[in-house]
Amino acid sequence: MADENKTDPIETAAPASAPASAPAPPYTARHADGAIARPAGWMHKGIKVGKKEFWYASPKVQLFLVSIVCFLCPGMFNALGGLGGAGQLDHTAADHANTALYSTFAVVGFFSGTFANRLGVRATLSLGGLGYCIYAASFLSFNHTKNYGFTIFAGAFLGVCAGLLWTGQGAIMMSYPPEQSKGRYISWFWLIFNLGAVIGSLIPLAQNINTTSAATVTDGTYVGFIVLMLLGAILALFLCNADKVQREDGSRVILMKSPTWQSELRGLYETLILEPWIVLLFPMFFASNIFYTYQQNVVNGSLFNTRTKALNNLLYWLAQIFGALIFGYALDFHNARRTIRARGALVVLFVLTMVIWGGGYAFQKKQPSRNAENVQVYDWTDGGELFIGPMFLYIFYGFYDAAWQTTIYWFMGALSNSGRKTANMAGFYKGIQSAGAAIFWRLDGLKVEYNAIFGATWGILAGSLVIAAPVIFIRIKDTVPLEEDLKFSDETVEDVAPVGVLDEKHGDV
Repeated sequence: MADENKTDPIETAAPASAPASAPAPPYTARHADGAIARPAGWMHKGIKVGKKEFWYASPKVQLFLVSIVCFLCPGMFNALGGLGGAGQLDHTAADHANTALYSTFAVVGFFSGTFANRLGVRATLSLGGLGYCIYAASFLSFNHTKNYGFTIFAGAFLGVCAGLLWTGQGAIMMSYPPEQSKGRYISWFWLIFNLGAVIGSLIPLAQNINTTSAATVTDGTYVGFIVLMLLGAILALFLCNADKVQREDGSRVILMKSPTWQSELRGLYETLILEPWIVLLFPMFFASNIFYTYQQNVVNGSLFNTRTKALNNLLYWLAQIFGALIFGYALDFHNARRTIRARGALVVLFVLTMVIWGGGYAFQKKQPSRNAENVQVYDWTDGGELFIGPMFLYIFYGFYDAAWQTTIYWFMGALSNSGRKTANMAGFYKGIQSAGAAIFWRLDGLKVEYNAIFGATWGILAGSLVIAAPVIFIRIKDTVPLEEDLKFSDETVEDVAPVGVLDEKHGDV
């Protein structure tokens, strides 16, 4: 006879109130102590940390791992790019490389949701991490060879890799968390990811602390970036795929059971044709990276010396951490309905766009034109209007970037909980985002006037919020029914539903 004091055996019998013939649905299984049962194996073996329990194939652990991957790969890339010209005094090589990067990113990114669903997030992220260290290596090579061809190739290759990495990351960040916690999960990711840029910014700051002139960063700076980026690509191999992930309530991520290339291309088509309202978000997608050209190359890259650029870069990414935390937790404020939070977030973003970029206009109209001769670069010792004011403006630009990115990810996550559908949306997002970035990096490469780049950036940001308003005000609901998310999947409610939903269906609540 079984020992009644043991808690290991799993109770899987159908509830007494259910018909005798009703099968016990998967994931209604509980231990005798009431804890939700998880599949056998090390990935689902729990470890207690205080009152919390963690297991490897849980949303929190997987989000932490993908955050570290992004900390080491795109986080370091952001630190390098934030120096202006990828650390080069002449921005031409970086402009050409970034134009190639975002051009291939735009094409691959748009379709990379198909790759993520077909290959799984682990393979997608592992392949995606490869391009970052090659990109940094191309600028180390450029220091000695002035080989534009290698930097352009590295940029194009990174565009392919980044399209895969960011789509896998977006699918994890938007589909793994429960609905009520998506803002916090997004802010946690953005915090860890931007710590990569913060720490990466310390490398050039430490190595160029005494460089008071405008100069290219040292070889050691590039070597440090290469090593860290390579570690990130290797770490991506340790993620698990979405079909292994189980949430705290016992629910699973919605996927295709047996995805094929045909089914995934059809899903991409269905997302656009059956839900055409998503195109109203495309201008926001387009606008979400275009400001880097103006902020990094025009403001930081052109007006300050090497050590001051490194300091501004550090402060910019620190501000991103605070912006992500403030907006992430505000978007999960449970005393207000999700529909109210969504509309409020859109209004707040519009106000920030007008206030921060309005301050940017007051700054930009005083700056010399691109073709001005003998333009003075400033040092942090200059103080006052020459450094302190622009420094705070640059900090607010960083805060704004995090607010924009956190909010738009939360908007997409509020539209679906399906891993398959969010992968497609993430692909659209990164593809269209990269098209916008490619165009603006090319504008800088063509030496378009700084005032024109500023005006185009501000106008597109404000206009995209107006165009997105109908989706935010009409399509975002307080919750997304399971049946709606399952439209694009061959899974059933029993495959993925939380325990409470399944128990209710079978008469146990």
